[in-house]
Amino acid sequence: MLASLCFARGPRMISPTIVRLGALSIFGRWRGALLFVLPLVLLGLSVLVRFLVGEDETGARNTLYGLGMVVIVPLIALLATSGLLAPEIDDGSISYLLAKPISRYTIIVSKLLVAAGCVLVFGAVPMLAAGLILLPGTPALGVGFAVGSLVGGLAYCAVFALLSVLTRHAVVIGLIYLLIWEGLLGGLLSGVRWLSVTRWSAELVDRIAGLSLVDNLSLPYAVIASGTVIVAGTWLTGRRLRAFNLTGDE
Repeated sequence: MLASLCFARGPRMISPTIVRLGALSIFGRWRGALLFVLPLVLLGLSVLVRFLVGEDETGARNTLYGLGMVVIVPLIALLATSGLLAPEIDDGSISYLLAKPISRYTIIVSKLLVAAGCVLVFGAVPMLAAGLILLPGTPALGVGFAVGSLVGGLAYCAVFALLSVLTRHAVVIGLIYLLIWEGLLGGLLSGVRWLSVTRWSAELVDRIAGLSLVDNLSLPYAVIASGTVIVAGTWLTGRRLRAFNLTGDE
């Protein structure tokens, strides 16, 4: 199987074999079960909120933003991304992959493609469905949160991929980052919006759905900042992987 990876040489940036192995890595562990549980929690609570308060915009916004965008989407990105690189680095099996004549960026892009697929399937699509459950007469709400979740999820994947190659404690550090920076400080300090993936995503939702989740943040800035994190995170992860010690020591 490893020998088949050699076809990724050349200008191709995606290896179907690495993509397939990445998917097996995620869904062959406990993380795969959580990826199914999290969107079910979102959809279940959305049905409950709709049953209790009816078609209420405030309830829908609080559910989709406070639970979906702030908690569930980042956790999905963390679980998916950490399941692609961290286990291979921890057990040393990454050395077999790095020994092959494959571009490090091909490895990273292929693995991030799997993470992006998880964000789309378990994050963006359930957010769209939850929006339609909560406010079926306002489809723009679900579409806005789906787009914001996808863009924000991709940015989180790039950040967590970089953490995975920098430290063996990527999951713990990622959780602390989400809890302290994106969660606690993001809700207390307005200036955090300039450096918050969640707030950039919220600006996209505001423009699509006509909400006001975040103030004094322009759409061009949110788009450029999100794109910069995605590109820079992917590039830095590939660069770090190029210098990775094949013995598995960091």
